[in-house]
Amino acid sequence: MNQRNNMQTPMKYRRFGRTKLSMPVISCGGMRYQHSWKDEDAGGITAEGQANLEATIHRSLELGINHIETARGYGTSEVQLGKVLPRLPRERMIIQTKVSPCADSKEFLETFNKSMSNLQLDHVDLLGLHGINNEEVLDFAMRRGGCLEVARQLQKEGRVRFIGFSTHAVPRVITSAIESGEFDYVNLHWYFVNPLNWSSVQAATKHDVGVFIISPNDKGGMLQNRPAKMAELCAPLSPMQFNDLYCLARPEVHTLSCGAARPSDFDEHVAALEFYGREAETIAPIERRLRAEMERTLGADWCAHWAEGLPEYSEAPDQVNVIEILRLWTYVKSLDLVEWGKMRYNLLGNAGHWFPGEMVSKIADDGKLRLAISKNPFASRIPEILREAHQLLFTEPKKRLSQS
Repeated sequence: MNQRNNMQTPMKYRRFGRTKLSMPVISCGGMRYQHSWKDEDAGGITAEGQANLEATIHRSLELGINHIETARGYGTSEVQLGKVLPRLPRERMIIQTKVSPCADSKEFLETFNKSMSNLQLDHVDLLGLHGINNEEVLDFAMRRGGCLEVARQLQKEGRVRFIGFSTHAVPRVITSAIESGEFDYVNLHWYFVNPLNWSSVQAATKHDVGVFIISPNDKGGMLQNRPAKMAELCAPLSPMQFNDLYCLARPEVHTLSCGAARPSDFDEHVAALEFYGREAETIAPIERRLRAEMERTLGADWCAHWAEGLPEYSEAPDQVNVIEILRLWTYVKSLDLVEWGKMRYNLLGNAGHWFPGEMVSKIADDGKLRLAISKNPFASRIPEILREAHQLLFTEPKKRLSQS
């Protein structure tokens, strides 16, 4: 692929659900270009750090990536954006920030006001209720006098145009939030190595809810590191380009987050848009190779049915996140995504509701585990697979970036 020529590829846009916004298929995610994950004031930001963020934003807009996405929880991201966004044509940009729902809706409002003060804007186009990851947080949003009522008032005041939510929840909770009819869009995980949320994407389509894919590159396999086996199987595309086109081959998906740390991080994704409109035919031989390798390594039956009948982490013995651990094992074993698997596995037990449940070492009673997984066609094998996953992936407990 001619990288230089592809930098001239025009950005593509899709209707973002019932917002009717013309959304670029690549979004500028705001959690990696900031100076610090600490919530510092402007005085702690270096000139070099600010220059990098501003160069990244200018490059984003130059490429037609006019959706700039951030959150109150992304350290200095909002403060730094507040130094550049007011100098740019507001009507050209779709600005999104996210605020976590909490038990006290007044605190939610105060946090939103802090976001707006940081951003130095009079309104945002998209306000996301950040981290509706379980039923408790969903209740913080939906209850009478809750955070969603505050967001609706902000909408009436013209400070927010559309309201959505971001989520790392199980599909049942995601779909429940979508089917409430209260949200205009959703930020969720779905990509080649995470098929489990497809039913929620379908629910979003049914309700005309915009679909934004969270972290298809990093949590989609740490593909920015070009894992060797994935790189071989995805050629002539890069693993990130394959994953981009895999997602965009579905019209139900509207935009993919590119968490750019520097201006050049957009280039590989924009180059993939040479194949826009031909996504399905472009990825078909690559997908066949990937799935054939998975079936050769694990068996076709496992690949087709491994997730059936498994309990959610909250219903599993000792809250061990059996589904997530088996998902990690499946793609680690077949595609050698070991670095990614270790990064994700060692968050278990340390990331709260953002990546919930416990790792295998928390299993106290094999008998209870066997009963809980008895409806799965591979129930007799799963305890041993879980032990293997722990031996393969455990290093030391890790924290989320925002906790670092």
